[in-house]
Amino acid sequence: MLEVGELEHDVRRKRPPALAFVVHRETVRRALRVLSLLVVDAAGVFASILLALQVKSIVRGGADFEENLNVAYHYSTFAFTLTALLFARSGLYADRASRPGLRAVVSSVFSVMVVALVYAKADGQQFSSYSIFWGSCIVAVVLVGTLRWIYDRATGAVLRAAGYQRRAVLIGTDGHIDDVAQALRGDRGPSPIRVVGVVSLTPRPDNGLRTLGSLDELPQILERHSIDEVIIADPAFPERETLELVEACHLRGVRVKVAPSTMAVLVHRAEFVPGEAVPLFELRPPVFEGFDFIVKRLFDLIGALFLLLILSPLLAASALAVRLTSRGPVFFRSMRPGIGGVPFACLKFRTMEQDADERQAELEHRNEADGALFKIREDPRVTRVGAILRRFSIDELPQLWNVVRGQMSLVGPRPLPQRDYERLEDWHLKRYLVLPGLTGLWQISGRSDLDFDDLVRLDFLYLEHWSVALDLSILVKTVPAVLLRRGAF
Repeated sequence: MLEVGELEHDVRRKRPPALAFVVHRETVRRALRVLSLLVVDAAGVFASILLALQVKSIVRGGADFEENLNVAYHYSTFAFTLTALLFARSGLYADRASRPGLRAVVSSVFSVMVVALVYAKADGQQFSSYSIFWGSCIVAVVLVGTLRWIYDRATGAVLRAAGYQRRAVLIGTDGHIDDVAQALRGDRGPSPIRVVGVVSLTPRPDNGLRTLGSLDELPQILERHSIDEVIIADPAFPERETLELVEACHLRGVRVKVAPSTMAVLVHRAEFVPGEAVPLFELRPPVFEGFDFIVKRLFDLIGALFLLLILSPLLAASALAVRLTSRGPVFFRSMRPGIGGVPFACLKFRTMEQDADERQAELEHRNEADGALFKIREDPRVTRVGAILRRFSIDELPQLWNVVRGQMSLVGPRPLPQRDYERLEDWHLKRYLVLPGLTGLWQISGRSDLDFDDLVRLDFLYLEHWSVALDLSILVKTVPAVLLRRGAF
């Protein structure tokens, strides 16, 4: 199939260091990227320690900024050195295409706190309280995560303005190629990946994606079109051809990525069992028990109470708007199956007329969702205020009280109405082994743009890869997803 021995040299072969630095702009870009990220992280670490010290001083009845500034300088050198080393180990200084996100930041910052605390104890240092450690950790997660988010958006805008895109070719069969190409286009402006064309294993119509040739011609295609990445867009791509394709690409310095299904485009990380001869992927039991349950429940309780406190003005204004603009109660108690299928009263601000349940049967023929779901873009039962509340998912916020009561979790599979639950297939019911969530992977993955089975698979992926960092990442990503109304109706 692919002739990988036709190259005169391996592009990975070492060149004289001075010459390599001069002729490769990528080296300069890599250095600038790492240096700029180090500056961002240094600023975040220093500001986190200083802010934690200031908060501690204020709580104790005073705030000596100059003294706290000196203490922050004293500790930040060591803390930043640890941060840089652990961030580098987690790949947080890698290029934009492969750099992990908030979950890796959370995990690395937590590791920095643990290592710093152990070192301080081993060094015999005494502290009146250890709040500086966990306080700095919490603040650093927010500050460093926010600064990196700003950095990614700013540098991404600069690269897009400069017309920079990674040139990619999709390889696979017709249907899978179209699905992956659509997902890569996204809905948030220009994509960092430009699909130059496709190499299809099956005949395909001319539908906007240029066919570059056959798989046997891949080496010539890579060089002729200056390809940066090859994306395998087929879950059933032949193994032998895959090995030859990977070798041919790597010999030419071209990256190979795999999108075995729609899920691979939506999920950013998979965990594997280290220390094995091959990377074995572990599917964890989809339940939270023991220490995991305690950690998740504490996270939910603290997070829900905090959100209820800071969102109380919005909740009060929404309740007043519902009360003044339509007849009926402020809250709608929707009986929905929870963990184990046991029903509970799921709270929402009422967004529909009082007779909404009675009128649903006559609207079934207008259902625009597939599978068990019922969705209508222009539902005639929705009130004017209700439409605004739904647009920004404000109607769901009373469910924070369900979280406090232990009936729901901040993050988890969304609770479905009884009507939808009765239409589920047996394999769908695995999502009811845990508490339902206020938000989840559905909300950050374009939920109404996916079919129902894909949405359920997202629930399973969340259950198998759960961590506090993943919950925090989903909560953070929910905000832009809601504001941009991504895939929602």
